[in-house]
Amino acid sequence: MEVQRIKQRFGIIGNAPALNRAIDIATQVAPTDLSVLVTGESGTGKEVFPQIIHQFSSRKHGQYIAVNCGAIPEGTIDSELFGHEKGSFTGATESRQGYFEVANGGTIFLDEVAELPLGTQVRLLRVLETGEFLRVGSSKVQKTNVRVIAATNVNLPRAIDEGKFREDLYYRLNTVPIQMPALRDRREDIPLLFRKFAVDFADKYRMPSISLDDEARHLLVSYKWPGNVRQLKNVTEQISVIEQSRLISADILHRYLPDNQSSKLPAVYKNAVDEQTFSSEREILYKILFDMRNDMNDLKKLVLDLLQSGRTDFEIHADNARLIQNLYKEVEPVVATPTNNVTFETKSFDTTHIQDTEEILEESLLLEEKEVELIRKALEKHKGKRKMAAQELGISERTLYRKIKEHNLD
Repeated sequence: MEVQRIKQRFGIIGNAPALNRAIDIATQVAPTDLSVLVTGESGTGKEVFPQIIHQFSSRKHGQYIAVNCGAIPEGTIDSELFGHEKGSFTGATESRQGYFEVANGGTIFLDEVAELPLGTQVRLLRVLETGEFLRVGSSKVQKTNVRVIAATNVNLPRAIDEGKFREDLYYRLNTVPIQMPALRDRREDIPLLFRKFAVDFADKYRMPSISLDDEARHLLVSYKWPGNVRQLKNVTEQISVIEQSRLISADILHRYLPDNQSSKLPAVYKNAVDEQTFSSEREILYKILFDMRNDMNDLKKLVLDLLQSGRTDFEIHADNARLIQNLYKEVEPVVATPTNNVTFETKSFDTTHIQDTEEILEESLLLEEKEVELIRKALEKHKGKRKMAAQELGISERTLYRKIKEHNLD
């Protein structure tokens, strides 16, 4: 099958060797029933390859169902994929066919397959190996003849090491691997994609197409594009709509490209927390506030208690003394004793320079709101999986459970 003809049919733009190789593999494997695993970063266009494989297979007249595994709650994913019997769980008022039953004789595309719970992974492995499955709440074995194509932007070997993905399922899905190149690895295609998107948006919004000067074109090609083709398309649309000038300079283009494309905060960047853990800098700041909240409140409460006691000097443990000295520079050490306690003399404090109780309560409430928002975002991201949410937040599962109860997040 001619690669160029496939590109035209499926709207694929580019001539990079890695892209052509991926298309070639897809067309070669299409006539077979082998499982295919499409990997690559988010935004590279992995979703087009299952369609190519299905359309050039003997199953092209059968059902093609695309399932976003990351968008289905953990409690209902088994029912969605394999169906359920009436009364098998609360709300199951009637029997229902699952996707594997509906797509019998066709193709199922499992996008974000790494998001599947481990229990569902076991069921999927059985379907792949024997073609058999059980509806939720049933003991009757069902048969299906479905071709499975999966895709993920997750490093599955690493997920296997972390116990999040089954090794046997990985090898069963990865019978034929297709690797989608990142946009930064096919820089020769970037101007072609930009021109195509610019023309499309000009037609959509009924305005002249934008173009780039030489400096802007150089910036476009040299940028790393962490969001890949999806980010390039979004940037092109934004510029097409917002900018009045149709000739885009490098200065104009730079306004639409994030500067921190490769920067990471060392304080929060760990192996378990990669670039996709937080969707924005604001959430990273919330994470820092969340980690600091308890310590800061304890310190401020201690200082207030000491100041409101009416004493002009006090002795506390040296560790606490150093912490308070860093927080409030008005406190100065004057005498050290052999007992490792430090005597401090307080200056005459002007209460206008110290947060009063109401101000501290206001700040505490603000931090509490951010804490609730961060916990809610983590739970939503991981579909209510408290263990994974706790790992992302950097707290224990027990602490997360207590916070959920405390803030009525059930």
